[in-house]
Amino acid sequence: MSSNPRHRRTPSSAEAGAAAPARPAWMDVDWRAHLRWVEVRGRPVNVLDIGEGPVVVFLHGLAGSWQNWLENILPLAADHRAIAIDLPGFGESPMPERAISVSDYARTVVELLNALGVDERVTIIGNSMGGFVGCEMAIRFPKRIERLVLVAGAGLSLRHMRHERKTGARARFENLLFFGLGRLAAHTDLVVRSRRLRRALLLLIVAHPEKLAGPLIVEQAHGAGKPGFDDALDAMTAYPIRDRLGEIACPTLIVWGEEDRLVPVRDAAEFEWLILDARKIVYPDTGHMVMLERPERFNADVRAFIEE
Repeated sequence: MSSNPRHRRTPSSAEAGAAAPARPAWMDVDWRAHLRWVEVRGRPVNVLDIGEGPVVVFLHGLAGSWQNWLENILPLAADHRAIAIDLPGFGESPMPERAISVSDYARTVVELLNALGVDERVTIIGNSMGGFVGCEMAIRFPKRIERLVLVAGAGLSLRHMRHERKTGARARFENLLFFGLGRLAAHTDLVVRSRRLRRALLLLIVAHPEKLAGPLIVEQAHGAGKPGFDDALDAMTAYPIRDRLGEIACPTLIVWGEEDRLVPVRDAAEFEWLILDARKIVYPDTGHMVMLERPERFNADVRAFIEE
């Protein structure tokens, strides 16, 4: 399957950066053995399914793919069944037949779990847009969700970001740059091919791009150039979920980067306030992709939360 990471080359020290291991464990996995197509509503969805035990579901963000979780899947799959999804319109999954909506994404994930024979409660771990979808699942399908992890979850400030209502010239410029590059990537492969444009996009989503291993950066490009970007962005900005967050009853962990340039860290406190059984962790010197920037700490914090 074409979404399999290219995992045969060892990164150089310059690619890996001082904080990265010489060879990340995920590079030695034959991911093709764990990828499958699952039909949901007559359309195929690309799914990674690995490990056995209680089920943990990973949901990527806007312009993302299942590869956003390469640093996190294996540590949990040691004693869990880890399922990572390319949401319709992203990664290798084609566009859905219906218009993209947050609610339809939530139902798609539930129907996919049914197709995989998962009938127990699951833990949802969602980054950005994936966190938004996770919240919708917890509201609409509470009997399917055991725990919820929001990793820089979207849903509160996104409407203001899209329409440039935030104060400060730098914030407006960064929002415009991210959405502009994201839209460009959805219609051309220029962003993927251009090292300069890739770096510009990385600077918006991680605090220190130079600390990410080169092969890991390459794998993140699988989320770019996909047709779902515009429709998914419109769907999120059109759905005000704030007043419904109080309906979430499951324990919720909120994880954020203090230097997040896309979704402001103040949203972490607001999610904590609005969700009844929630608590937050804020990582210093960290951007929007917490799980890739601080994988060891993130994996330990998530495991501790799941095992409570």
